[in-house]
Amino acid sequence: MATFKADMQAKMKDKASLVNCFFSAEGFSSFNSSEYTVFPGFCDVHVHFREPGFSYKETIATGSLAAARGGYTDVCTMPNLNPVPDSPEHLKQQLDAIERDAVIGVHPYGSITVGQKGEQLADLEGMAKNVIAFSDDGRGVQDGGMMKEAMQRAKALGKMIVAHCEVNELLRGGYIHDGEYARLHGHRGICSESEWRQIERDLKLADEVGCAYHVCHISTKESVEIIREAKKSGVDVTCETGPHYLILNDMDLREEGRFKMNPPLRSEADRLALIEGIVDGTVDMIATDHAPHSAEEKGRGLEKSAFGIVGIETAFPLMYTYMVRNSVISLEKLVELLVYNPRERFGLPIGDGLSVWRLDEEFTVDPAEFISKGKATPFENTLVFGKCYGTLYNGKAYKF
Repeated sequence: MATFKADMQAKMKDKASLVNCFFSAEGFSSFNSSEYTVFPGFCDVHVHFREPGFSYKETIATGSLAAARGGYTDVCTMPNLNPVPDSPEHLKQQLDAIERDAVIGVHPYGSITVGQKGEQLADLEGMAKNVIAFSDDGRGVQDGGMMKEAMQRAKALGKMIVAHCEVNELLRGGYIHDGEYARLHGHRGICSESEWRQIERDLKLADEVGCAYHVCHISTKESVEIIREAKKSGVDVTCETGPHYLILNDMDLREEGRFKMNPPLRSEADRLALIEGIVDGTVDMIATDHAPHSAEEKGRGLEKSAFGIVGIETAFPLMYTYMVRNSVISLEKLVELLVYNPRERFGLPIGDGLSVWRLDEEFTVDPAEFISKGKATPFENTLVFGKCYGTLYNGKAYKF
């Protein structure tokens, strides 16, 4: 990590020239660089850009431009698409859209199982050269034997298994956290065990196989502790959490679809455990799980709305406002979580990517101003600090 980080920092050492380069790249006028902060391009290893199959929710074009507006120059797109990228033929449709429309680096996952149905392993070998890793995100692989074989094949290919961990039989029709808010308002809850129980299983398999393994969007205190202990014992594991799990708990819920995501917002004890995991290095990176849906799909209340919120345009301002300005972590630590750690783990170099920010500029989150087609965020009308003025990727500047 130290060598990787030093190399990245060396590319960013001359802030003034980088800012001027940025604004001259597309004919923009230069200005006083002392007012601005330059970061290496952020990297989000967990986004849903919905194309092919669900372009009414998002496209490669809208999703990647929204990512650029959030300061991201590389993202990894999850496979719950139509067709599911479970073979080279199916994957090609997404690759063609990326080649045609992406304005930043977009790196697709291949699915672990055919159709993400958990019944038969996908063509991992056929897809390996064109995917960042393998995941069935949105669904946990229920069969332990199948997951073990997937790990063995991924290891032979030099690829990572990236897991959405969820035990189906423990869900029991829940749709928010099985906690105080659910009890007070008569909602069906999703228990924490549905997440951590499968993490526990997979970590034993990863240790046995020796496979590189990454856990998606952890949300419970038990998940943090299980991963912490696995790291101490030498398991090759990393994990991510999202801004919403670090800022909100289940008592912040409202009877609106913009507060519904999977995993759900958990208890205050879970939130504090995630922060502790960020501070001590158990949690390796921040990922948004940017999951756009139509207004109609998110307008049915907590019970009936689709799971998923958007977040790629607000992740840095939220983390900077709530974590850095409140002295929970340093700005340097936040950059590690958004830039260095995900890039090192997923093998993504920084290239010439950078973003330009005014950290002292405040604004109110307004979904109507999002580039993303998705507008559902629990942070609507939240006052935040840190405004992105532009992003540079592959010699092209995007000014916002």
